[in-house]
Amino acid sequence: MRSDVIHTLLVANRGEIACRIFRTCRDLGITTVAVYSDADADALHVREADLAVRLPGAAPADTYLRGDLVVAAARAAGADAVHPGYGFLSENAAFAAAVQDAGLVWVGPPVKAIELMASKTRAKELMAGAGVPLLAPVDPATAGPDDLPLLLKAAAGGGGRGMRIVRELVALPGELLAAAAEAASAFGDGEVFAEPYVERGRHVEVQVMADAHDTVWALGTRDCSLQRRHQKVIEEAPAPGLDEALRTRLHEAAVAAARAVGYRGAGTVEFLVSAEGRPYFLEMNTRLQVEHPVTEAVFGLDLVALQLRVAEGEPLPSPEPPQPSGHAVEARLYAEDPARDWQPQTGALLTLEVPEGPGLRLDTGYTGGDTIGVHYDPMIAKVIAHAPTRTEAVRLLARALERARIHGPVTNRDLLVRSLRHPDFAAARLDTGFYDRHLADLTAPGAGDPATAALAATLAEAVRGPEAVRGAEAVRPTRPGGPAPARFGAWRNVPSQPQRKRYRSEPDGTEHEVAYRTPRTGTPEPYEIPGTRVLAATPDRVTLEVDGLTRHFTITADGDRVHVDAADASYTFTALPRFTDPATHTAPGSLLAPMPGTVVRLAEGLAAGVTVEAGQPLIWLEAMKMEHRILAPASGTLTALHAAPGHQVEVGALLAVVQEGPAATPVPVPVPEETA
Repeated sequence: MRSDVIHTLLVANRGEIACRIFRTCRDLGITTVAVYSDADADALHVREADLAVRLPGAAPADTYLRGDLVVAAARAAGADAVHPGYGFLSENAAFAAAVQDAGLVWVGPPVKAIELMASKTRAKELMAGAGVPLLAPVDPATAGPDDLPLLLKAAAGGGGRGMRIVRELVALPGELLAAAAEAASAFGDGEVFAEPYVERGRHVEVQVMADAHDTVWALGTRDCSLQRRHQKVIEEAPAPGLDEALRTRLHEAAVAAARAVGYRGAGTVEFLVSAEGRPYFLEMNTRLQVEHPVTEAVFGLDLVALQLRVAEGEPLPSPEPPQPSGHAVEARLYAEDPARDWQPQTGALLTLEVPEGPGLRLDTGYTGGDTIGVHYDPMIAKVIAHAPTRTEAVRLLARALERARIHGPVTNRDLLVRSLRHPDFAAARLDTGFYDRHLADLTAPGAGDPATAALAATLAEAVRGPEAVRGAEAVRPTRPGGPAPARFGAWRNVPSQPQRKRYRSEPDGTEHEVAYRTPRTGTPEPYEIPGTRVLAATPDRVTLEVDGLTRHFTITADGDRVHVDAADASYTFTALPRFTDPATHTAPGSLLAPMPGTVVRLAEGLAAGVTVEAGQPLIWLEAMKMEHRILAPASGTLTALHAAPGHQVEVGALLAVVQEGPAATPVPVPVPEETA
């Protein structure tokens, strides 16, 4: 008999994980309740829930991290259970206890298990007693050259916050201070520990599922080695290239870790596997993981349904897990620019269309027309492919991403496609330094054909006609149903003469000029572009024959921006006016905000009149859970400073101006604060 039947479930989270949990609840006949901040008032997870409760404010600290407000919301909505999702309060023992004290079912592990695994230092001590393999800790106070390189980690958190790699002893004191400060800011606990840094190590984890009837499943391995800023980008199951002895050892260690803390529900035991094949315990995540879909695909399970089953007091369906089948790969689609230090991007997500088909799955918290804001993680979606073999799954996922139509902020889509097709990834030569070695190549200009794509954009515009094309100065709508497109600037209405359009490619800034003319037939045609002819042209689709090859282009106009999707690549262009607007120029040495965000601090002593050195960090912005440094563009004098701690700034806002020249007395450089 079930002791706690769940009828109404509140998800204490947002975005794609809330939507994903709601999907299972609908299948099980459970009423769903969303919570939302003011910034998320029109978010997809709110639209998909049966009921929703507002958490006043926008910042996470005022909303999704307020356990008291979430519990009150559950009571107000008549919920009888709370699922924390991942992130936010999902591994907060005090929140789990508050949920249970309120008489609600907690869809998560026991409070004691969360407490035991909350501190990485305490967890490692516990795992040592359970026989789980560990890296020997290093005392920073006595570390010597033979201990290098070292990895500094926050004891109370994850996600790369408070993490530093130290390769020189002289840098250790400063990095310790920086890591502790960041850990205290992110997790409220400044404890930091050190351990050997394993070069070219692989991040391999084991999914566990446990019930209250002494059954613990080890649901295979996942490889999560492709990471940026210590955060995962591509994950797959099973982890390739592990021999059976190592797989068995990982499974046994994960089960031992779960049993050591009396675990129940879904959890993940993470390991670092050295190049020599030796595993070392990293941590246990006492929650559902972002990458859980690859395990679901391989084992044919719904892990959320199993979480709910265990929370209701029921045993797992059998003493042993089902047999795995095939291979699954997941890619995280982020609104970020990998070529520019992974800068997060914001704005209207005009189109999000990922191909559907056998073996493909999309988990997302957005639809076309939604807005990606500044307050939360920039992940747009997870795209998952499952196939009989790894080669087939990787090929399916790469092609699905390539064919996706994603219009709006810059994303990491091209990086994902190139990563999946990289020879090292194809050969399963995986380790956490993949992007350190290959990022420059993976973000270099591609082998596409932006000139022909710009031609297609021009022909589609010409077919739309001057009355239907908006000028470059127009404002873009943020949701469907906004103002109809109008005219581009610099239109010439002499059809017999060649007309010209100029575009700037995004995000690389390359300019393209296209010449065309419209003969008496009314169908525009390229001007002086040999080997190219127009087969068909409509406002949203152009078919060209290029050197004997027929190519199709889908065109989406968005104010002064045009999105062109081809079979092998996608392009975004900004239409340029015929004449340059002087008002668009900024003074040399201007430091502009690369994204909307909050100024969190300035370099020590920074003020107008001081001298600075090229590359020196001057201003720190926080946006979308990350800190970003604004560097001096040249050595010289700071002639203006408009930024101050606490200021909210928009993208392109003028923060400061540096006049180039000799820099005699530079501002002291503070401890570096790059975060994940």
